[in-house]
Amino acid sequence: MKLTLIKPNIGRREHSLYVDEGRMEPLPLGILAALTPEDVEVVMYDDRMEPIPYDEPTDLVAITVETFTARRAYEISAEYRKRGVKTVMGGMHAMLIPDEVAEHCDCVMIGDAEPVWKDMIEDCKNGCLKEKYTAVQPVCPQQGIIARRDIFEGKGYLPITLLQFSRGCSHKCSFCASSVYFDAHHYCRPVDEVVREIKSQKRKLLFFVDDNIVCNREKAKELFRALIPLKIHWVSQGSMDMLQDRELMELMVKSGCLGLVIGFESISPECISDMNKGTNRKGSANMYASEIEQLRQWGLQTWAAFTVGHDGDTVESIRATCDFAIKNKFTFAAFNILMPYPNTPLYEKMKAEGRLLYDGKWWLHEDYRFNYSSIVPKNMTADELTEISFDCRRRFNSPGSIFTRAFEIHTNMRTPYRFMTYLIYNPLFRKEVFKKQGLRFGLESDNKE
Repeated sequence: MKLTLIKPNIGRREHSLYVDEGRMEPLPLGILAALTPEDVEVVMYDDRMEPIPYDEPTDLVAITVETFTARRAYEISAEYRKRGVKTVMGGMHAMLIPDEVAEHCDCVMIGDAEPVWKDMIEDCKNGCLKEKYTAVQPVCPQQGIIARRDIFEGKGYLPITLLQFSRGCSHKCSFCASSVYFDAHHYCRPVDEVVREIKSQKRKLLFFVDDNIVCNREKAKELFRALIPLKIHWVSQGSMDMLQDRELMELMVKSGCLGLVIGFESISPECISDMNKGTNRKGSANMYASEIEQLRQWGLQTWAAFTVGHDGDTVESIRATCDFAIKNKFTFAAFNILMPYPNTPLYEKMKAEGRLLYDGKWWLHEDYRFNYSSIVPKNMTADELTEISFDCRRRFNSPGSIFTRAFEIHTNMRTPYRFMTYLIYNPLFRKEVFKKQGLRFGLESDNKE
C-alpha cells in the first residue's frame, strides 16, 4: 500500500503558484508518517512550494485541513477522487465543521489521529474504509511517537525543527479555534519523550508549536529543567501570566528560550474583557508597561500578536496599537483581523447579530481574499478594517521600523545570535506580508481563465 500526505496551500497569486518562502515543516504530517505501519510506503507533497503529481499511483491520500486552506484542500481531494483514489481529511477544520469536510472526501477524521490512524490504514488495506473516524482525545499526545523528518528533506523549509510538548490551552478566549478543538483542555507529553525527540534530530534551533507552552506551569518547569543540558535555542507560544512565576521564567531562560509569541491582542481594557482574555487581566498600554519591562529584563525577543476588529476598536485605536508595537520595539508583531472560525463563540455571536460576510463561509467564498475582513465591525466598515490592518503590517514591517526596532539592547541586541536572528527573519516576514495580502483562496478560479 502507498500513502500520499498533502499539505495544502492557501491559494495562489494571479497566474502563478504562490511559493511560501517562510514555510516551516508541516509537523502533523511527520507525526502521521510515524504512525503509519512500516509496510506502507509514505510520500509527502507540500502544495506551498511544489506541484502535486495527481497521476502518480497511490492508494490513499491524506490531507490536513485548516480553515484557511479548506477551499484548496477540497480542490486537491476532488482531483484525486476523479482518478478513483480515496481521500481522508483531518485537522482543525475537520473538527470544527466535520459535515462540510465530509462532503469533499471519502473519509473524515475528527480529532487527533493517534488513537485511530492505524485502524484507518488497516481498513483501507482491507477495502472497508469508514466514512468517519472519531478519536477520543489522548491524555498523553504523541505517546511513543517521534515525528518522521525524512519526508521533509529537500523541501526547502526554514532551518528550524518543529515539535510539540503540549496541545491545547485551558483558557477560553472567544475567538480561539484551538479552545474549541481541545474543549479548553491542555495535554502534555512525557518530558523524556520530548528530550528523546530532540536528540533524534540534528538542529539546535527548535520551535515548540504548542498553543501555550506555559499553560501548566509545573510541567513546563519540568520540561525546561530537562532542556538545560541540551544547550539548544528555542521559541514557542506563551501567555502573559507566565511572568507571575519567577522560577518558571528563570528556568525558561536557562533552557535556551529566545522568545515567545504572546497574545497581547489589544491595548483596550474593554476589548480584553469582551474576548475573555483572562491571562491579560485588564489590558491597556499602561498595564503592559510592566510586562514589557519584565520581558526585556529576561532578554526575551517577543512576537506580539494583536487581533483587530473587536467591538471596542476604531480605526484610531488600531492605528495606536501599531504605534504601541513600534514604540516598544517588539522583535515581530502580527496584526490579525478578528476571524470568525466556525463553531467558535465569536462565530456564533456574529451569526446571531447578522454580521457575517461572504455568506458566513469566508473560507469557501470565491470573492474572499486573505487578510480581508469577513465580519461587519461596529465602528468602521469592513473595507476600513481590512485597510487599517494591512497598514499596520506595512508600517511595522517598513524598512525604517525594522532598522529602528533592531536596536533594542535588552532583546534584539542582547547577543550576536539574537541580532542575526532579527536581521534574517524580519526582511523575510516583510516580504511575506506583501505577498500574502489579498491572496486568492484555492486554484479553481484561475484554472477557468
